[in-house]
Amino acid sequence: MTNILSEKTPKSTDDQKGHIDSRDTSEYAVDALKKWWRTEGQQRYQRATHLAIFADDGGRNSASAHAWKYGLQTRLCNRHGLSVIVAHYPSGASKWNPIEHRLFSEVSKSWAGRPLDSYQTILNYLRSTTTTTGLRVIAHLVKKACKKGIKISNAQMRQLEISADKALPKWNFTLRPN
Repeated sequence: MTNILSEKTPKSTDDQKGHIDSRDTSEYAVDALKKWWRTEGQQRYQRATHLAIFADDGGRNSASAHAWKYGLQTRLCNRHGLSVIVAHYPSGASKWNPIEHRLFSEVSKSWAGRPLDSYQTILNYLRSTTTTTGLRVIAHLVKKACKKGIKISNAQMRQLEISADKALPKWNFTLRPN
């Protein structure tokens, strides 16, 4: 599992390869995916033409977030020639998200009851999280300040190569490189 930690105080979690962040921004979420693809995904899945993302439907990566869709299109699909399929868990259903159980429960055990008094302490606890079934956490401190409130114009949205899922068009979609 890849784990990316923002320099700010952690406050939220999601399942984009199991990363913890503090900036509820689409830019941060796309950066995390792009970093994972460049540092791990490309090597592991050399022949991949599609990337499937299972995401909670809230905040930065919600099904209605224009900056999320635009960032995926321009910084992941187009740059890496990948079709990106995004499937959202319905609101309130994150308890069925396997990352919530597999990753975060183990991280919680690693630092249970101990003060998280520095970024290095947090990184050390994350990096030392392992299981007998092979879970390992790779943690990075991200110092980049991500912008909140990025507005995507209607003209930019029309540039997307996006198609809604037939079964759940409100939540799920596919972006293709253009």
